[in-house]
Amino acid sequence: MIKLKSQREISLMRKAGEITAAARAYAGKLVTAGITTREIDKAVHDFIIAQGATPTFLGYSGYPASVCLSVNDELIHGIPGKRVLRDGDIVSVDVGATWHGYVGDCAATFTVGEVPAETRRLIEVTRQSFFEGIKYAREGYRISDIGHAVQQYVEENGFSVVREYVGHGVGAAMHEDPEVPNYGKPGRGPRLVRGMTLAVEPMVNMGTAAIRVLDDGWTVVTQDGKPACHYENTILITSGDPEILTVCGEE
Repeated sequence: MIKLKSQREISLMRKAGEITAAARAYAGKLVTAGITTREIDKAVHDFIIAQGATPTFLGYSGYPASVCLSVNDELIHGIPGKRVLRDGDIVSVDVGATWHGYVGDCAATFTVGEVPAETRRLIEVTRQSFFEGIKYAREGYRISDIGHAVQQYVEENGFSVVREYVGHGVGAAMHEDPEVPNYGKPGRGPRLVRGMTLAVEPMVNMGTAAIRVLDDGWTVVTQDGKPACHYENTILITSGDPEILTVCGEE
């Protein structure tokens, strides 16, 4: 069942989104050569706690960290650990924070030093595909209109959209109805109504769309070993343009 949010709930989600976006920005500054992914996770965990919020991901379905940090060919759900970041790496940061029972969820991909031009283009296309998608995140359109726009933009630029993982509703739970795919034909799925809050999150591969899950049961990597990219924001459907809830003063 799709849950429409009251003004009180929207206010709480704005605050949750602000904290989450600030945590994403903070993580992005920490993405530098020589740091371990575990050190980034610890710092972001402490940052979220210092804001009076709770790291949403920690313990979620058994996930062992506060941030998903996915490097290079890792698409999503990379578990922080001893890995040391090096020049030329790209790191997808996916983070959630819960504020007074409501969740913010967002992601972005950051570079370590200089990366190849095509890798930088992958990051830019993935980010822009989110904005292409939310042009249709308005009352009267349908869920699939968002995903169709994402897919069209990504594929026009020569990259691939992952099918196995999708965006989702978000609110008092991190995953609510409806699912928000990044692909598909337009005009399908639930109609968008003001008060809906959605996590729209393109997941894009440089090569083919094929993926696999590593033995840790979490980390998703590209089948061909080529780079992958992730970008996400929590949005609110309004009577006009969608409102991006995961924003902070540093962005």
